[in-house]
Amino acid sequence: MSEPQQLPAFDEYVVARSAALLRFAFVLTGDAHLAEDLLQGALLKAHRNWQRVAATDHPDAYVRRIVVNDHLSDSRRRRVLESLTAVLPDRLAAGAGGDPAAQVGERDELSRALETLPGKQRAVLVLRHYAGYDDEAIAETLGCSVGAVRVNASRGAARMRALLRPRDAFPATTGDER
Repeated sequence: MSEPQQLPAFDEYVVARSAALLRFAFVLTGDAHLAEDLLQGALLKAHRNWQRVAATDHPDAYVRRIVVNDHLSDSRRRRVLESLTAVLPDRLAAGAGGDPAAQVGERDELSRALETLPGKQRAVLVLRHYAGYDDEAIAETLGCSVGAVRVNASRGAARMRALLRPRDAFPATTGDER
């Protein structure tokens, strides 16, 4: 009777491989802090499935794949925020700068504006700007024509611009001006 194969302990794996995995994450992201965060999340996911991960021939490949997938997901989230904030009025965007409170306010304003859109317009904008889908993929996902996707995108973007327009863009009139 053969003894069961002993799997390497997770903590031993982390001690032995974390420096190399961190270098990989850093090269992928170009940002030390982001690399640390990605690796920490990837190791947490690997720990949850350690029996399966350790049983593979290449646990590093499994962890690197998690790092890459998480990085791509984070990049998509950042890209949609950047594309949606592009429709923010200059006054709001200029005021945000590096102020985290202002950024949270912008995100909140975007979320509230998106919530006011009809479902189809919201879905089209999110699929286009967040998921990165092209018009054909959106049409297939939503079960509509490409033309309907374009109409909903146009109307949704126009509504977002109107909702996010600076309040002082149209000063109140007293009724005397004609």
